[in-house]
Formats: sequence, C-alpha cells, structure tokens
Amino acid sequence: MTQDEMKCDVANSALKYVVPNTIIGVGTGSTANFFIDALATMKDQIIGAVASSLATQERLEGHGITVFDLNEVESMSVYIDGADESDAELNLIKGGGGALTREKIVAAVAEQFVCIADESKLVDVMGEFPLPVEVIPMSSNYVMREITKNIGGTPVLRKGFVTDNGNLILDVGGLKITNPKELENKLNSIVGVVTNGLFASRGADVLLLGTQQGVKTIKL
Repeated sequence: MTQDEMKCDVANSALKYVVPNTIIGVGTGSTANFFIDALATMKDQIIGAVASSLATQERLEGHGITVFDLNEVESMSVYIDGADESDAELNLIKGGGGALTREKIVAAVAEQFVCIADESKLVDVMGEFPLPVEVIPMSSNYVMREITKNIGGTPVLRKGFVTDNGNLILDVGGLKITNPKELENKLNSIVGVVTNGLFASRGADVLLLGTQQGVKTIKL
C-alpha cells in the first residue's frame, strides 16, 4: 500500500466521526484533501464546514459544500485534519502547509479533534520535522535571534511564502521536543510570534493512523 493509499484509507475512516446535521471543521494539506473528497459523498448530511485555509475553502466549495466563516459559528462538532508529526500522547506538529494559525483557531472551537495521518507521522520524540512558527513580518529577524538564544534549534525563514494572514513562517529544525506544552507556550511568549505549530495545549482527541495493516485508532 502506497502512502497516498494509506492517506485515502484513513480519510475515509474519518467519515464516521462526522456528526450529521452539524457544522464541522476541516484542515489543510494532502491528507485533509483526501478527507474533503470523501466528505463530498455525504455532503447533504451536514450543514456545512469551516475551512482552515483558503485552499481548503476552494476545495470544499468545489464539491458543493457550504463554507462558513468561523465568526458565524458558535460551535463545531468535530475538526478533522492531518499532521506532520504526532507523538504517543497525541501532541502534534502542524503547519507544513503554512495554515497553522487558522488550524489552531478552528481546532480550539471544535468539540472533538480527529487527526488523520499515515503511519510515518507517528514518532517517539517530535522535532525531526522542522517546527513552523508564524511571525509578524517585521519581527522575523528578532524572533530568529530569540529562538536561537533561548530555545535552540535552527530557525530558517521559509522563502517565498506568505500565510493567508499575510505573515511569514520560520521553520525551526534540530529540535528534540520532550515537553511540547512548555515549548508551545515559550515560543508563543516571544513578541512577534503569532503562534507555532505545536498542538499540545489542544492536541488531538483521536489519531487515525493509516498503516499497511489498515487503519489504527489511537485514543488517550
């Protein structure tokens, strides 16, 4: 089974977490795209969706799924999204696609967060995947210096990329993340940081993992 086949498998498995007659949140990235395509088969059973990025909004609308602005929504039954890394405690690194801030906001509103990923994303210690940090453009050099001095790792400006919010991304490599919540809060306390790609204070409730043997469900 290829990686794409595992992503497709896990995306289809996530449909059982979609609550009929509610608004759901939908994430960004290749695995989320498989989920959007699967969601189209039951689009008449939901009220609509909140998108975590402009790209996701376009894909949802392309399937005829109503997209709501988050400010129009008081609650969402579930948020379904992928991840770049997950540990066994369902802490995540997200933001490889640059939508981390909107993803984090949508996840915060949802009653349940279901993460969908292929088996390569589950690791013992996160940090091999560079940690994205969204920053206000004028602060990028300052934030890089603060990370290097006080946190460690190697921050690199993501070239030629601007987020949907008009900000920049620093990708921090060389980390071994043993205390995700502490690092998430420490990074967010740096002036100029919008947020970072650690989803630890609000991690996943369920991890659906596509494997060669089928979809594995991990819950805390």
